[in-house]
Amino acid sequence: MSSQTFSSPSPAGRSRFARRWYYWLLLAIVVIGVGLSMAMHWDDRGLLWLKERFETPAERQQSIWLPGYRAVIDAKPLVGMEKDEASDVSYNPRTRTLFSVMGKNPFLSELTLQGDVLRKIPLVGWNNPEAVTVLEGDKLAIVDERMHILSIVTVDASTRELNIKDFPQYDLGPSKDQNKAFEAVVWDARNQRILLGEERPPALFSLKSDGTRFMGEKQKLASDQLDVRNLSALAIDPRTQHLLVLSAESHLLLELDEKGNQVSFMTLLGGFNGLKHTIPRAEGVTMDEEGTVYVVSEPNLFYVFKRTEQ
Repeated sequence: MSSQTFSSPSPAGRSRFARRWYYWLLLAIVVIGVGLSMAMHWDDRGLLWLKERFETPAERQQSIWLPGYRAVIDAKPLVGMEKDEASDVSYNPRTRTLFSVMGKNPFLSELTLQGDVLRKIPLVGWNNPEAVTVLEGDKLAIVDERMHILSIVTVDASTRELNIKDFPQYDLGPSKDQNKAFEAVVWDARNQRILLGEERPPALFSLKSDGTRFMGEKQKLASDQLDVRNLSALAIDPRTQHLLVLSAESHLLLELDEKGNQVSFMTLLGGFNGLKHTIPRAEGVTMDEEGTVYVVSEPNLFYVFKRTEQ
């Protein structure tokens, strides 16, 4: 029986193998890079970043101009809410306080502008409140994502508990993804409407209102500028009427003008805009009449951003 010997590859063979291995590795890196770029919309962010560079000082003054903002309160814990999961926040100009909803254990909390808890109001009958906005007078609107309803409630200094049965409700209807339904709401006082945001795929809707009641049916708005992975919250700048769109999964705060065009953005990653660490899961955003931006993140973190650059 003859024996067979196997010779090792020649230097030329080894060289061809190394080149093929290198090309396959390079191709894999390119494919992964393109996939990440599309998923995170880095191409769109890059184009918007270039556009921002050519904005004139006058144009910047007429916008919120998010690149000029820096964190002045960074990841302050909301005391006593470690297990409650902050879901949204809204500024009340009448009381100069903030109202925040907690989704895991349903309740409404009132906060100072520095993130100190003033009171906690149980939300009886709500299942998963994910969004809140201050309307006219003592009215607030609350969205329950799991129940697919919008409620208008009354909250004054004496309110200690809210029961969903005591207030009018609006059926938001089914969503394309029932588990990623309506998660954002903001009162647009100038246009007398409530804006609603669907989490995934990101979409905007409008519902006519006088700030105390619902009027008509919701209408879908053009959302082609919402190039974010998900939509977590909405806010309106009372000065410019520009819309702030928050995305937890994209770690991004986006500014849209009144026509829905992208104007500026702010990344919520550590090392940018004064943040020491990445905001874990930014779920709520609001803005006051002075342009200060307030953000809440799960589980119970509070952030304040102020514009420090022109």
